[in-house]
Parts: sequence; C-alpha cells; structure tokens
Amino acid sequence: MPLDITQDLFTRYVQGAATAAESDAVRAWLAQPANQLLAQHWMRQHWDVLADAPAQPLADEPDYDDLLVNLHEQLGFSRDELPVAAPWWRRWAAAAAVALTVGAGGWLLYSQRAATPQELATDYGQTRTVQLPDGSEVTLNGHSKLHYAPKWTSEGPREVWLEGEAYFSVKHQPNHQRFLVHTQAGFNVEVLGTKFTVYRRREQARVVLLSGKVRIDFEDHKRPDVILKPGELVETRDAQPAAVVHKAVRTAPYASWKDARLVLDETSIGELATRLQDTYGITVEVQTPGLTERKVTGSMPVGDLDVLLLALEEAFDLHATREGNRIILADKARP
Repeated sequence: MPLDITQDLFTRYVQGAATAAESDAVRAWLAQPANQLLAQHWMRQHWDVLADAPAQPLADEPDYDDLLVNLHEQLGFSRDELPVAAPWWRRWAAAAAVALTVGAGGWLLYSQRAATPQELATDYGQTRTVQLPDGSEVTLNGHSKLHYAPKWTSEGPREVWLEGEAYFSVKHQPNHQRFLVHTQAGFNVEVLGTKFTVYRRREQARVVLLSGKVRIDFEDHKRPDVILKPGELVETRDAQPAAVVHKAVRTAPYASWKDARLVLDETSIGELATRLQDTYGITVEVQTPGLTERKVTGSMPVGDLDVLLLALEEAFDLHATREGNRIILADKARP
C-alpha cells in the first residue's frame, strides 16, 4: 500500500530523517508536477519557525550559501522574503536543497519553470475578493490566507491552499477539470462547479455547501469520502478527528460575512464572541454568568465594529462596552 505523503513526512525527508522506504515514496511524489506547489507551500511554512530556532555549533560545514542560493532559485523565493539564517536553519535549508536537487528528478525540472505562488491575505476585519486564473472567484474573510499558482493549465487539477475562512464560487470547465481546496485539517475539498465556504481555525474545520456538489476527501483513506448536497455541512475537530459531523443547516449564518452581514440563527453568545475575535482580532469577555449559553437570532451589518456593537445591544438587550481592543458583553441591569 503506497505511503500517504504528509507534511510531517515531507519535513522528515528534507531533514534526512526519513527511512529508505519513506524517502522513495517522497521522491516519487515529488516527481509528479501536480505536487510541486504543495511542496513549496510546506517549505514556506517553515521559514519563520526554523529561523527562530536556537543556533547549534556545526563541524565541517559545507558551503551553505551556494546550497541556499540553489534552493531559492528552485523554489522561486526572492531574497527579501527570507529571514537571516541561523546555523540550524542553514543546515535544514541545505538538506532541503540537496534532497530536492538530487532526489526530485522531474519535479525539480518542473519547479524551475514554475512561477512563485500567489498569496492573498486579509487583515482582521477585512474581506477581499480575487478572481482566480480560471475565472472562479474567492472571497477571504478577515485574518485569512490563500495560496495558488499564478497560471493554471488544463492538464492537472486547479488547486488552492487555505488558512482561515473563504467563500468560493467555482466555474465549471468543459473538460470537467477538478478544483481542490487544500486545508491543514486532514481533508481536502474537491469540486467541479459550485458555491461553498471553507473554515479552518481554532483546531476546527468546516465546509458548508450553498449550491452544486462537493466531495470531502480525507487524508486518512480508511475514512470514507463525504459527498455534500446543497444546504449541508461537514465539520471536524483536531482533538476528535474521527467524529465527523455531517448535517443539514441554514447556510446564511455561514456565508453572510461575504456580504458584510452577520446572520445569527440560534447562535450562542459564546460562539458569537469567537466569531468577533476571529474576524476583528479583538478580545471578547462575557461578564454575566450564564450569558455565554444564551441563543440569539438576527441579522446586522458588520462593516463597522462600533455599529455592530450598537446593533447587538439593541437586538439582544445587552451592554457591549469597548475598551481599546477589548469588548465586554454583559446583561443589562434589571429594575
């Protein structure tokens, strides 16, 4: 049975810690042009983490500068994107350069021709819409990132990598070309032509289908795929990966943010507080005991945080006090 190529396995390979069988599997995976952008994405995720690792003395070091230049050219990274390298980071990058140069074969030749992946990012409280190379559109919610190749061909799948939350409107292609949304939640979302949202935050992931048809493809192949119908949700949590929730829902509360609206449907104050924290990057404190579990229903604009707080006060009989980057929610005092 072929090995699944995960981010952990890929990292162990470039660090030289993979077994012979694992190394063969990674090299075979790297030889597939369709996998090159994901490999670049995994490499990028280590820049900041490894740059901060403590320095360690090395004996008989090779010429890391040449190795790093070679690696940067292969992956299309510009110098201003890279941190100053500590010795441990230099060793890691050198190992990656050697592994990719010697072991990747056809993948390396392909990656040398590939352009630097595009990155779409939003700040807290910001939404942003972009047209993808195939004409599909994606809208990012606040504090989210999307990576994708600047040019797509008809030969392989259309692929994006999401961190945060996004709304997708995917164009169907005459050749039925697949569209894949990669997450770090242990599954990918596969579509042909549809509208849906994907959420990945707080060790939780969720897909809500508005129209069309999508397949949830789990990386653990022992778990069956889930086919979503319009108006259905799939939700997973990192702490309980086998506990997959699949149910019918009202879609408005999950997609209204793209139209600058907050729609609540029997939503707890605790969940509302989490949404405000994710969207605006603020700290929300619920002061009144028991208020966290109160369920609320309604709709209000979200373009301006102060206006939103006023609407919450009027609609749900609350006190919403703002102190800088901190929001305090409390029940109104009863006479």
